[in-house]
Amino acid sequence: MFNRFIVGILQYMPEGLVWIFSKRYIAGKKREDAFRVTGDLNSQGIKVSLDLLGEFQTRSEKIDYYKAEYIKTILDAAYKKLDISVSVKPTMFGLLLDRELCYKNIREIILEAVSCNYFVQIDMEDSQCTDAEIEIFNRLYNEFPRHVGFVFQAYMRRTLNDIKALAVRHPQKDLGSIRICKGIYVEPKEIAYKDKQEIRDRFLEAVEYMFQRNINTAIATHDKKVVEGTYRLIEKYRVPSDKFEFQMLYGVTPKLRNSIVKKGYAMRVYVPYGEDWYNYCTRRLKENPYMMWDLLKALVVRN
Repeated sequence: MFNRFIVGILQYMPEGLVWIFSKRYIAGKKREDAFRVTGDLNSQGIKVSLDLLGEFQTRSEKIDYYKAEYIKTILDAAYKKLDISVSVKPTMFGLLLDRELCYKNIREIILEAVSCNYFVQIDMEDSQCTDAEIEIFNRLYNEFPRHVGFVFQAYMRRTLNDIKALAVRHPQKDLGSIRICKGIYVEPKEIAYKDKQEIRDRFLEAVEYMFQRNINTAIATHDKKVVEGTYRLIEKYRVPSDKFEFQMLYGVTPKLRNSIVKKGYAMRVYVPYGEDWYNYCTRRLKENPYMMWDLLKALVVRN
């Protein structure tokens, strides 16, 4: 209750105060900030997925800006020879306005990624977007199977069936990269699991299914129990090292991340950046009130 009370007064907190918390999890406001963090991670043998902040757009001029910014980021990263992929959220490119417009915008970004031999991961958002985002992925995957992947959320009750449907729909193709994460959006219990252990179990169930079908799998988690469960599945199915990677958010559980890297497993860190950092962080705090303790700890360290 205390966490939720604190989150309720977020709107009254000055932007500078929220930034004290945010800078641990955000590379910065500019593309150059993201490249600086990327270069540091690459030097440690860690790959990066760059994520420009600014989803849920409904203004056409902002949509055009974000598309141009992604394309510029891809071209500049290639020039700097950075080891990256990019993550895109369809609502940034017009999904809530026009599904076809969104498809065309993401396709333009993928075309640039193909020219630079980079990969584009289409993020899953809240449940209002699920069917539309799967449809867009299927269309793009048919054209760019080596350069586009998708994300599923383990806490959604439909997830395993959705993954199975993809495997049936594309039986002759290697399913690029399917990323599985727990999920952070607030969803009703009728469509999303709420129990922490249940979500862990469903997560590992999805990972096991993908390992069994030889699907390239991205395990996106900061949960040590899920990581250990994945280790067991890797051993059980003797999964080749080039068929999976672990993924984590920038600034989260660095000790666990380093322990995975030390085992020789591939790691990709999701690096958010951009001018919309404030909206991103306040949304994440509202969706996950326990993160408020990180904000309080940041204040203590600062003072």
